[in-house]
Amino acid sequence: MEGGLDRQADREHHVVTRGGVGQEEAGRAMTRTLLQQELTEVQEEMMVMAEMVASAIERSIRALKERDVELARQIIADDLKVNDKRYAIEERCLEIIATQQPMASDLRTIISVLYIIVDLERMGDHAEGIAKLAILLADEPPLKPYIDIPRMAQVSIGMLRDAVEAFRRRDPQMARAVSDRDDEVDALYDQVYRELLTFMLQDPRTIQRATWLTWVAHNLERIADRATNICERVVYLVEGRIQEMNVSKY
Repeated sequence: MEGGLDRQADREHHVVTRGGVGQEEAGRAMTRTLLQQELTEVQEEMMVMAEMVASAIERSIRALKERDVELARQIIADDLKVNDKRYAIEERCLEIIATQQPMASDLRTIISVLYIIVDLERMGDHAEGIAKLAILLADEPPLKPYIDIPRMAQVSIGMLRDAVEAFRRRDPQMARAVSDRDDEVDALYDQVYRELLTFMLQDPRTIQRATWLTWVAHNLERIADRATNICERVVYLVEGRIQEMNVSKY
């Protein structure tokens, strides 16, 4: 009789123990699901921020070409929204680290997002800088047709969007291909710089306008560099190593 009671107690203990393990596993699964949901949300917010920046760059070049002072002022005002987005994403990432304690690839994802949003915010600053230059140039006589600068903008914006897409796909090969396009932006910058320098040497009255346009081109060159930084984060995210790409000579 006593042995039977012992066996029954063993069975009850086994059931309780199994139930506890099951509850623990369910809790871990729920935590993991919550973590993945939060990671997805911060990455989606990063994509939204990237598109805000790409739009700001496009509009800044349009304001320059069309001498649209009101559009330029709107871009300057909208830069605060880009900054706010960056800080909101940053706070969310830090909250995830504090509450979910992510490990391995999940932690690399968060670290990559934190670095990328800083580069995106800086790109927004470059777009704001172009908008301010567009205002300065709006009342000045045209120095030359805008051909190379819009081309620089097109390549730089394409690099930004494709770098973010490489992040979404977790595609380091695509990221490396995107970073290679920085050479095209650098070559266009060289061309713009040499041409504007020629204007300044031939006619000192063009120095101010040519200088402002050089600054526009420099902002675009820096945007391409920051898109390359995003590509480096894609490689880090997938391969777990930092690989410096296409070091700028400027």
